Amino acid sequence: MDNKTEQKLQQLQMFEQNLQNLIMQRQNFQVQLSEIDSALNELKGVKEAYKMIAGIMVLSKKEDIIKSLKEKKEIFELRIKKLEEQEKLINDKAKKIQSEVLSEVEENKK
Repeated sequence: MDNKTEQKLQQLQMFEQNLQNLIMQRQNFQVQLSEIDSALNELKGVKEAYKMIAGIMVLSKKEDIIKSLKEKKEIFELRIKKLEEQEKLINDKAKKIQSEVLSEVEENKK
């Protein structure tokens, strides 16, 4: 295998690591998004709501908590969307390099 092919293999490994990191981040954000959805659903059936401030539960306006949760939800949805875009971009680059490496390996066999 020539030097150029080895560099492409290293680049491919780097893409795979980056992809794994992005997937972990996205999954983390999806868990947090799920928790926000759960909290919003719980708030539908209550009259009073509390929120945690520095480890202390404080009675708060239900509407303020809902507004804050919806804002956080929007942020997480945007982050997830951006991560998915990055994943696709890296996937596309990795597939291109993978096909180049496979072609080079096939040519070297001849």
